[in-house]
Amino acid sequence: MPAQSSDSVTGGGTGRSRSAARENDARPAGSNARLGDQLLRLIGVRIAIVTSVLLPAFLIDVSAEGASLTFSELLETAALTYIASLVYMGLRLWSRISPAAQAYVQFGGDLLLVSFLVAETGGATSPFSSLYLLVIAVASVMLRRRSGVIIASGAFALYAALAIASSRGWIAGDPPSLERLAYSLLLHFLGFYAIALLTALLARDVARVERQLEETSGDLADLETLHRDVIASVPSGLATTDLEGRITSINPAGRAILERVDSDLLGRHVAEVGLMDRTVWDDLIGTSPPERPRSESQVEIADETRVIGFSFAELLDHEARRRGFTLVFQDLTPWRRLEEQLRIKDRMAAVGELAAGLAHEIGNPLAAISGSVQLLSNVPGRTAAEVRLLRIVLQESQRLNRTIKSFLAYARPAPRRFTSFDIGALLAEHAELLRNSKEREAHHEVEVDVDPPAFELLADRDRVQQILWNLSRNALRAMKHGGRLRISGRPENEGYTIRVEDTGLGMTYEQRAKLFHPYTSFFDGGVGIGMAIVYRIVQEHDGEIEVTTGAQGTTIAVRLPVQPNVTTLPETPKGAADFTR
Repeated sequence: MPAQSSDSVTGGGTGRSRSAARENDARPAGSNARLGDQLLRLIGVRIAIVTSVLLPAFLIDVSAEGASLTFSELLETAALTYIASLVYMGLRLWSRISPAAQAYVQFGGDLLLVSFLVAETGGATSPFSSLYLLVIAVASVMLRRRSGVIIASGAFALYAALAIASSRGWIAGDPPSLERLAYSLLLHFLGFYAIALLTALLARDVARVERQLEETSGDLADLETLHRDVIASVPSGLATTDLEGRITSINPAGRAILERVDSDLLGRHVAEVGLMDRTVWDDLIGTSPPERPRSESQVEIADETRVIGFSFAELLDHEARRRGFTLVFQDLTPWRRLEEQLRIKDRMAAVGELAAGLAHEIGNPLAAISGSVQLLSNVPGRTAAEVRLLRIVLQESQRLNRTIKSFLAYARPAPRRFTSFDIGALLAEHAELLRNSKEREAHHEVEVDVDPPAFELLADRDRVQQILWNLSRNALRAMKHGGRLRISGRPENEGYTIRVEDTGLGMTYEQRAKLFHPYTSFFDGGVGIGMAIVYRIVQEHDGEIEVTTGAQGTTIAVRLPVQPNVTTLPETPKGAADFTR
């Protein structure tokens, strides 16, 4: 079996190349439309060339003694050229002749025009016989080798006829000698065919290079498109920096995470946009490769503290030289919130079991103590001091009983009783009761804003009212020196959102993180179970709770679905506490 050539392996075998060459010789290069456009351009170029060649020749020859070209002959040649150009243009624009056929018509007409000029200027000794070479070269470029040879043959036939006619004295000019005629014919024969072949070969090589360039450009464009699509489709932020740490590029996901546009990011140091501290950056670039490729930082974005995790790597060129650095980063805030929610749920479950056991063990003895104290208080003959002490014992036992009831309410929530009720009326009623309760003081202002005034909600009415009381009491306690408590309700996103806003003391980041932890109270005398109960009730209703706080004022938004799942109590509630600043 003969060995297969490398060209064949790569898809461009010798046989295929030869067939491709024969195919290129037999047809015009490119499509018909492309050849037609080339012919139109050739018409304009022809006029420019003829004018630029004939005009200097006229200025030289007419001023010299014994000029070979008269002014009338120049006008005749120029007129024939312009007329032929108009004919060519008409054929191209208004006839149905194919571009290849018109190309032969144009080149044949050009040969006749050159022959007329040669005949008018001396025949075999005419200096304008070199124009044949231009026609042959253009034909070889546009129609490839075979067509170039045909045009070269026609040119030589016309020139030979003119040379022989000149030697016989049939046309104007000095008749050349036989030796000069033979030399001129041989020289033009070799020149015509050499130009045809060399130009065709050059055109073929140029065409091959153009095809390779087009293929390479197409591959490069596809690669750039793929690279752009991949970078744009990556859900993580991707940024590149120079050696000094200035951002040179960033993908759409990175701009979305940072909530900034290119003009706010490009050219700025990574420390300025908050991705990392400058000390961390200096430590990273101080070693090669970086010793801390994975890290986290807190970034202030849209007045909110977010946790950004990023990985760091060197950006190397083809010679493995450091050109800059790449940063791949993500917003880890939702994951940190989810971790916090899971910790709260685990802590609540553990503490709930403990609370249930303690309440059961303490409840019965406490009831006995309370009953015994009441009986002792009714025994006659007690001194004032004994009565006062028994009253203190009774009050403390009652307070302890309320605490135990709170534990039981948290540890063993009552079954949900879903009914359809007017949440707008409940909010208005709650605000009115709050204004007249002992929890509100004179310097407290209570507002209610419900839109629409009436809205039907499917939920446990008593448990929703418990949410309102716990949130409102905490809000009033946060406003020790007075302020405004605003309770609002709006239907939003297939649910109903209740917002309780106060203008009192806000919470620190640590306080906010522990807000829903059981037995954590920020007020004197508080048990620390109210917000944990609120969180559990919201979970049982498949709702969500969001806390927005700062140095002053806190807003707690409770979102309850309009149509919750009322069949079963979900083990893993869909609701989640969203801690945002």
